[in-house]
Amino acid sequence: MKIKFLGAAKTVTGSCYMLESGGTRFAVDCGLHQGNREIEARNIDYTVYQPGKIDFFLITHAHMDHSGLLPRMASHGFSGKVYCTAPTKDLLWLMLQDSAHIQEMEAEWANRKNARRGGKPVEPLYTQADATAVMPMMKVIAYNEPFEPAPGIKVVYRDAGHILGSAFIELWITENGTTNKLVFSGDLGRPDQLLIKDPTFAEEANYLFLESTYGDRDHKDEGSSLDELAEAISYSYAHGEKVIIPAFAVERTQEVLYSLHKLSKAGRLPKDMPVYVDSPLAIRATEVFRQHPEYMDTDISKLLNTGDDPFNLPNLRFTLTADESRSINSSQGPGVIISASGMCNAGRVKHHLRHNLWRKGASVVFVGYQGQGTPGRKIVDGAKSIRILGEDVQVAAKVWTIGGFSAHAGQSQILEWLRHFKKNGMEVFLIHGENGAINTLAELVRSRYGFTVHTPEYLEECTLKPGALTSVTLDTERAMPRVDWNFLLSDTEAKFAVLKQRLDKADGKPWVDQVELRDRLLEVNKDLMEIISQM
Repeated sequence: MKIKFLGAAKTVTGSCYMLESGGTRFAVDCGLHQGNREIEARNIDYTVYQPGKIDFFLITHAHMDHSGLLPRMASHGFSGKVYCTAPTKDLLWLMLQDSAHIQEMEAEWANRKNARRGGKPVEPLYTQADATAVMPMMKVIAYNEPFEPAPGIKVVYRDAGHILGSAFIELWITENGTTNKLVFSGDLGRPDQLLIKDPTFAEEANYLFLESTYGDRDHKDEGSSLDELAEAISYSYAHGEKVIIPAFAVERTQEVLYSLHKLSKAGRLPKDMPVYVDSPLAIRATEVFRQHPEYMDTDISKLLNTGDDPFNLPNLRFTLTADESRSINSSQGPGVIISASGMCNAGRVKHHLRHNLWRKGASVVFVGYQGQGTPGRKIVDGAKSIRILGEDVQVAAKVWTIGGFSAHAGQSQILEWLRHFKKNGMEVFLIHGENGAINTLAELVRSRYGFTVHTPEYLEECTLKPGALTSVTLDTERAMPRVDWNFLLSDTEAKFAVLKQRLDKADGKPWVDQVELRDRLLEVNKDLMEIISQM
């Protein structure tokens, strides 16, 4: 039995774990890689997945970092089944179409830019037709009901308490007369979330693949988070400016709406302050939540059943069209804008940041994880300015990071979930986390529970054989191509040498041209200083 880590290995996006056993080849999750240019390039190289040789996918939940590459698999040869819960299927119909629309729009934008430069045309990662093609492949699975997608493989979905319809997966694989159990946590939720039921537990496994997004810290409680949100709103309201809340369309937007609903009921939301949900996907996803009260926390189900809509509040405005979205930024006075994407690397939120990030009285409230290399992470880490839509924008707004809204389990909650497993020689693989979180959690798991812990790399392949050491192979050059710093610096130095040689030609140019060249060189120097500061 083999497993290959095709994503979310020392990163938090691109979840995909490819397994091979007894002639069956299948994967748990199939997520988009999100982050810097090098990480997002992994989305393009479908050859590492070999889509035509995949028998089926087991999807834990609808977030794009766990399911967003399914259309690309379908467009390059995958034709098997995609197993998921009913809410996951409903959400994926919306989210894959939305993702495909973004891919098409970004390709169109890139092609207009390339045409002006005389560059080559580019194709979208996938199209809306590719997304549509995935839907007939989906097979709905209920919690706690075993099924066999292939001979020798039994699967049970359990409630992970992360987002609507999310699951962790228990997997029994029989090979050569021996049965081994694997558990994939997916993304674990935290107890006492605003909307979703608490996660359930598993008790035994030979191999556990455990998320570690917040393996190095805990979240604030709900009360503190509501207080911080109210404080951010009060701050910008007093300054007549807007509150920008970058939020994923599924779960986080609905949690923020419910929090604002609670603040409004308590008289802590200014009565004349408009609240905009500026994400067509979030608007449609909220309807899916209303259709599945049985998957939500008892309190939310009661509210929905009694007609007290937890996703509604006074002055709530939904903006579906681009014109409606643009009108928000031309409006005067305070307001709350909830817009995707949650990491500020796509979608309408980029426009709202460009219009408001430089305003001293404005607020940017982060309510979710910010992956490495994303604009959101740069803002959270204290960047003085960031580049948005081709423009350098000063960060003058007040930045708030409210961890209590996270749908992920914090460190203590991950360890509590792990405590339910019997100490029977189980091996733990820490996935879906960055280095700091993984290393911190790994040490705690070893010292507290005595489990063997592995921290796999991208494209690492492991042979799993209980009772024997896990053997590992890794194509390092393909997974993490080495950066040749000496070559890069030599090339930079050579270009500067040529530039110095041509200064006399610059002196001979008209003054207007000299000033333009000077400004471009100042931009180069600015970029170099930013690189130096990060080393």
